[in-house]
Amino acid sequence: MKLSKISLLFTAFAAVATLLAAPAHADNLPDFRTLVKQNQAAVVNISTTQAQPAQGQGFGFDLPENHPFNEFFRRFGEPNMPRQRPAQSLGSGFIISDNGTVLTNAHVVKDADEIIVRLSNQRELTAQLIGLDERSDVAVLKIEASDLPTLTLGDSDKLEVGEWVLAIGSPFGLDFTATQGIVSALGRSLPSDSYVPFIQTDVAVNPGNSGGPLMNTSGEVVGINSQIYSRSGGYQGVSFAIPINTAMQVARQIESKGYVSRGWLGVSIQNVTQDLARSFGLDRPRGALVANVLDGSPAEKAGIEPGDIILEFNEQSVTSSASLPPIVGETPVGSKVPVLILRDGKRKTLKAKIEELKEQDQQVASNASGGDQSSGGLGANVRDLTDDEREALGIDRGGVVIVGIDRDSPAAQAGIRTGDVIRRVGRENIGSAKELRKVVDGLPKGKPISVLVQRGENPLFVAVTLPD
Repeated sequence: MKLSKISLLFTAFAAVATLLAAPAHADNLPDFRTLVKQNQAAVVNISTTQAQPAQGQGFGFDLPENHPFNEFFRRFGEPNMPRQRPAQSLGSGFIISDNGTVLTNAHVVKDADEIIVRLSNQRELTAQLIGLDERSDVAVLKIEASDLPTLTLGDSDKLEVGEWVLAIGSPFGLDFTATQGIVSALGRSLPSDSYVPFIQTDVAVNPGNSGGPLMNTSGEVVGINSQIYSRSGGYQGVSFAIPINTAMQVARQIESKGYVSRGWLGVSIQNVTQDLARSFGLDRPRGALVANVLDGSPAEKAGIEPGDIILEFNEQSVTSSASLPPIVGETPVGSKVPVLILRDGKRKTLKAKIEELKEQDQQVASNASGGDQSSGGLGANVRDLTDDEREALGIDRGGVVIVGIDRDSPAAQAGIRTGDVIRRVGRENIGSAKELRKVVDGLPKGKPISVLVQRGENPLFVAVTLPD
């Protein structure tokens, strides 16, 4: 009897403890209600219109200048003539100054003939585009108003993976929609935006959220929602935001001088794989592997060479090739910065004077074909490049082109393809098919060796391992 009473008391105590513990856990979660109430008034809806020609057939021919029908058509219009129809787009933005400065995405307002900003009180104002930068997808707008609510800007460099974040925007035109999630990753590089170290989140972001703020639990803006990864066009758990530190650096340049200047080093880089790390004497994959150095570039003047691995740039660690472009881009033009490289297994610090990034014309390159000489242990047939092919590829001297490759050869397993140009094996530059055969014959077996190939206009390193 006594034991039964003790059991009942213990069960009751456990139940009470569980009930008391539940609110304590809930209290540790961020109060999104407060964050939304305090900040949604500074978030705006942005709509744009752009005139586009409607489809029409017209007559399909021109009338003579003196034809009497010309006056008739000038007055009443030609049947089926193309007419202008407005194209509309929708996005979000947020106010950063009480006199009407608004931040949003460049793709939201690009090519717009009219930009309308709708405030939280449903007031609509025509916005002036101060400027935009497509590389970072940042745009600055100005509306004529005063005493506007504003958002507080945070420090995106202090973000941590797992941190709670909140987004407010207009997905599908639904104004002031709030969604929450966590920071999934930092410093993401996307193929179209190599100069932005994106914040990856699992916050629900959909079309119309673009340009809206991403906020931390203190109500500070840490990013601008910019892109989603989706196979369907809708939210699938992966979204990307521009760090607010990057966005504000761009915005300040737009406001002060009307355009954005970025640092330029002048190298083509690639990731360091496990095999490439072993071939270069690294304990693990890290850094940015230099595949090519442009003539006359800051990198060439600093003494950087293909095959160097950039480990640090301006005293900032380069963890992968994706982390280098944003660091270089944010480096002030004209500054001289240290570059720590790994060359032949030894660390060396060089000094590079950073120049301004300019749009570069794309080179036209052609794949070579024909010829038949064995490369030895690589398992490929090669031939020397012609002078015309070197000129088209931008190669000063040397290089041999792959004209055939064995299916299971070391070259094929390393990812080398027909049409690739081999420029270097290890530290040896390849000037001819005969030199390639000689170098390959002297390579150690069972150990990864770096091989510099050029595929079209793009140089890249691969790791080749000859079988024992």
